[in-house]
Amino acid sequence: MKESWSKYSDSIEKSREYHKRYQIAVNNPVRRQILKLLLKGKKLNTIKHELNLSDSQLEYHLKILEWGFCIERKGEDIKVTKEGMVVNFLE
Repeated sequence: MKESWSKYSDSIEKSREYHKRYQIAVNNPVRRQILKLLLKGKKLNTIKHELNLSDSQLEYHLKILEWGFCIERKGEDIKVTKEGMVVNFLE
């Protein structure tokens, strides 16, 4: 599912789509908590238990974060992107 933001930089319509996805991803408090915990080096199992999420709920939020350019996943490895680091400046 990995997409590059640069794919969205060649037109205003595409740029709007990029920003829409990003805003959807970071405007949810659960997803912001997931990003914060990932930045602290927490593993998915720990995040799931700390936030009281089921496997399917956690997977849903991870998919939205990936779709919104906030994380990159390679199997079980998850990297928070520059976009995802915005949580350091929110709240």
